[in-house]
Amino acid sequence: MIKWLLTSATLGIIIFGCNSRKLNKGSYEGSAQTSGYTIDSLAQPYATGSAKNFSKVVGWKEGQMPTAPDGFVVSKFADGLNHPRWIYVAENGDVFVAQSNTILKGIKKIGAKISRKIKTQHIGESANQILLFRDFDQNGIPRKKYIFLQGLNQPFGMLILKNHFYVGNTDALMEFDYHEGDTAITASGKKIVSLPAGKYNRHWTRNIITNHAGNKIYIAVGSGTNVAEEGLDNEIRRASILEVNIDGSGEKIYASGLRNPVGMAWAPGTNTLWAAVNERDELGDELVPDYLTSVKEGGFYGWPFSYFGQHDDPRMSRLQNPDLVSRAIKPDIPLGSHTASLGLIFYNKKSFPTRYHGGAFVTQHGSWNRSVISGYKVIFIPFNEGRPSGKPEDFLTGFVENQSTSEVHGRPVGIAVTNDGSILISDDTSNTIWKVSVNSKG
Repeated sequence: MIKWLLTSATLGIIIFGCNSRKLNKGSYEGSAQTSGYTIDSLAQPYATGSAKNFSKVVGWKEGQMPTAPDGFVVSKFADGLNHPRWIYVAENGDVFVAQSNTILKGIKKIGAKISRKIKTQHIGESANQILLFRDFDQNGIPRKKYIFLQGLNQPFGMLILKNHFYVGNTDALMEFDYHEGDTAITASGKKIVSLPAGKYNRHWTRNIITNHAGNKIYIAVGSGTNVAEEGLDNEIRRASILEVNIDGSGEKIYASGLRNPVGMAWAPGTNTLWAAVNERDELGDELVPDYLTSVKEGGFYGWPFSYFGQHDDPRMSRLQNPDLVSRAIKPDIPLGSHTASLGLIFYNKKSFPTRYHGGAFVTQHGSWNRSVISGYKVIFIPFNEGRPSGKPEDFLTGFVENQSTSEVHGRPVGIAVTNDGSILISDDTSNTIWKVSVNSKG
């Protein structure tokens, strides 16, 4: 009897896990585009079915690479890595890369494997380490790679403040003793903030940044589920940006209702925090748009009760909170539904053309819940004096091999600006870090 139940459960996951792809009307438009994408009016919930369309990762052939606009050159900064997720550049030019991954076990892993989810998202084991790349002669090419930290727990965000190196593990903010020039940390770190993880930990990444004064740390903590389906008790201190002192004390919720805030950065010349937020699934191809938004201290952004301002989520009818919804803030810039907009930087160097100065770059890891894939690119949003001054536009493309068959070469995640003004982008499914520089040859 037990064997029969296990077999039935496994079969159910296999059936559920297989890609279910039915083209919906307008699926090659809307969120599948960047230029021309608008949402003057949002689609209705369930206007289309909820697709399961995990892309098929085919990798990059020899000599293939992403495509940047005219005037730029793309090169490999590093390859042969083990699921590089996030990038952090220190003041001295050292480049740190967190290698970490989603982990599935048992029957869930079997279902994910059959549905292409494992190949799309590289689900499985997590390296749980941080690499250090050092450029000794300052020519923009790393000459040495070190294993800087290991034995971590799904590390993601990294930060150096004074003589400490901070890591955002999925379950804790960790602090390590550090001195500039170190090539490895072998001493045990100190947990200074416990973070929610556990059984329902759908969004496990924990990005961290500091403020201009360097006396606060901001921690991005995504929701544990899609739309609080395991209860609101599971979402305490989640779907939020937390603020703590650099010793971990004085925690407060800086902003809430942000389903999965990942990229965070301060708009140049301002004290305004911005975040790239990955919104909810399973309401149809064109719901709900991921977004880039300024983040108001004490602000509430809707999740799980409403989306894109004060649009009620029909799945929350029994638990609706009208008082919270009435003050839900509408995000600034929609970035397309299911694009998985994750990484964020503001360009604060001078080597790129003037139009890019102070502007925002956002990595889009790519969809699984859309009948035609969306995202899988890096986009640029012009800013002027700390405010958006133009519409999102494609910047780094070529990750999609064939949109009609959902084949992709890779998926961009982390992004950082180097001291020489180039941009680094991690491609976690091809285990590569790409570098985008101005073409010095004209």
